[in-house]
Order: sequence, then structure tokens, then C-alpha cells
Amino acid sequence: MRRALELAREARMICPPNPAVGCVIVKDRRVIGEGHTQRTGEAHAEVMALRDAERRGESVEGATVYVTLEPCSHYGRTPPCALALKNAKVARVVAALKDPNPLVSGRGLKMLEEAGIEVECGVGAREAEDINKGFLKRQRTGMPWVRSKFAMSLDGNTALSNGVSKWITGEDARRDGHFWRAISGAVLTGSGTVEADDPLMNARIEGAERQPLKVVVDSQLRLSPDLKIFKEGKVLLVCAFYDIVRAQMFEAQGVEVIELRGADGKVDLKALCAELGRREINEVHVEAGARLNGALAMQGLIDEYLIYAAPLLLGQGRKLLDLPMLQNLSEGIALEFIDVEKVGPDLRLLLRPAG
Repeated sequence: MRRALELAREARMICPPNPAVGCVIVKDRRVIGEGHTQRTGEAHAEVMALRDAERRGESVEGATVYVTLEPCSHYGRTPPCALALKNAKVARVVAALKDPNPLVSGRGLKMLEEAGIEVECGVGAREAEDINKGFLKRQRTGMPWVRSKFAMSLDGNTALSNGVSKWITGEDARRDGHFWRAISGAVLTGSGTVEADDPLMNARIEGAERQPLKVVVDSQLRLSPDLKIFKEGKVLLVCAFYDIVRAQMFEAQGVEVIELRGADGKVDLKALCAELGRREINEVHVEAGARLNGALAMQGLIDEYLIYAAPLLLGQGRKLLDLPMLQNLSEGIALEFIDVEKVGPDLRLLLRPAG
């Protein structure tokens, strides 16, 4: 199962919106086939492993299959993997997790059991859950997993008071940030960041065969369509007030414009997350300013904080989040550390809401 989990991680940049799944086939204590999920519409992990075994000239009859997610049991973009394993006459299937997809949800394992195949579930579940946290959350709630990324000085500043921020963190941290973009279905940013930095917001890293959807929050639809972010890739521009003349300027160059107005006259961020979930976005990677991040945090929409901390002190500067003035420490947003790792000269902190 450890090897199957490694294979699942390798699939994360190519497989969305499908889950990243790894599969290993073992017979006579030897690995005779392995594989992971391919691009959407192409072979799933189990089929890739079966093909690998065939390529090696191995018979899978009577073998044990280790897979990080329950084999699918329905006809979708590809035929059912459970049926492929049944037809291959494997003896045992060990799955890390049941698939919460209503089209599967235990049916794959049941199909195998009814065919006389021994089934075990739960081995490596915790790690498998973490690899596919976005897919699993979307299947269970309809909402994507939202990760906010920050680069800050050791005293918590994301920029100088005059807005200068290039570069607080080192090259290694910036390169690492592109990996997180690459495994995400969407990159979310705000009008302030786009106006100030004119970013591309794409994933510039080896192995990034697909690019995330770029989502720009611009309540008043005031950005210029000439900015770099609108010039390549798929872009969703989200406003609170749809102006047909302004919108047509963006739509003429392939940008999709939608209105999602909240009660406060700003973009309804919860409705936006739900809309991205409907579009089969599993993970949303946020690279935005303090105002948008603060609004997401206050609404409880951030599932994970990815913070790069540089060994640098800036004194007065711009903070991570715009939050309301608090009177008690208990009112703060409590987080817990998930991982801390050195990336070049900087620290990469991964945190999630406590509890």
C-alpha cells in the first residue's frame, strides 16, 4: 500500500477532476504490475496496473491488488474498474478508502465480494484521505478544498507599507508554490492583487500538463482586460455587478464573466465556492491580498493555510489578513500545524483550522 500511495501522489498534477489513485498488484510476494490515474477520460489506476502486468508477461489470476480508493463500479468516462478486476480473476483487493461518490459508495467493493474476491478496506486510510482531500470534500459536501497561500517575513508582513513585495521569499519557495498551483483545479485571486502585480497565475513547473482555471474576484468589474491574467488559459471573472458593456470586453477574448452578489453588495464567496464545486473543482488555491483572504477566513471557507516564512524582519508592513478588531484571544482563528519544512532558506508551514 505504501507504494500505491506514492503512485497516487505522482498523479496529482494530471488527473483532476478525477481522484489521484495508485494501484499495485502483488503475486507470490512480487510486484507484478502498478499504475496511477491518467488524464480525465483515460485509464484509471487499476487498469494501468493490469496493463503493466500484461506488459511484463505476468498473470494476475489469484493476485492481490492494493489500491488507494475503492474501484469504481459504474460506466462513466471509462468502464468500471471493479469489473476489470473481476474479469482478471484476482483473489484479493485491499482498498485504503471507500469512494464517497454516490455512484460508487461501496458498490465497487460489493461487486468484488459477490464475485468471490476477498476484500479489505482501511489500510493506509489516513494518508489516502490527505492525498484526495479535495475530491473527498467535494463528493461529501459539494464544496472544494480551499487552500490560501502566503509569503511573509518573520514578523508577519506580506509586503512593505508601500506595497513592495518582490521578493520576500527565495527562489526555492517560489518554485515550490508552483507545485501547489499545479495540483489545484483553480487558482483564486482578487482585483487588488491582479492590479498591483499583473500576474500570470499559471503553473510553471515540470510535469504540469494541465493548467488550473484562473478565477478573479472583481466586484465592480473595474479591471482592464489587457492585464496578463486574461491573455491565456481559462479565466472566470466573478463580479457583484454585471455591466454588459464591460463584460463584453472580457468575453470577446474568451473570459467567462458571472455575477454572484451577496447581501453586502460584494461577491458572495460561499456561493463562488459552491459554483466551483459544481464545476468539478476539487482544490482551490488562493493567492490574494489581505482583504479577500480575510473575508474567506471570517466565513470559515479556508481549509488550509500554506505559509512561506522568510528569515527577514520588515517592521511596518502589510499583514496576512484583514480581520475585525478582536477583544479577546478566544475570538481568534485557532489553527494547528500539519507540517513544517525548510524550503531553501525559508520555512514552509502548513496549517488547518483547529478541531
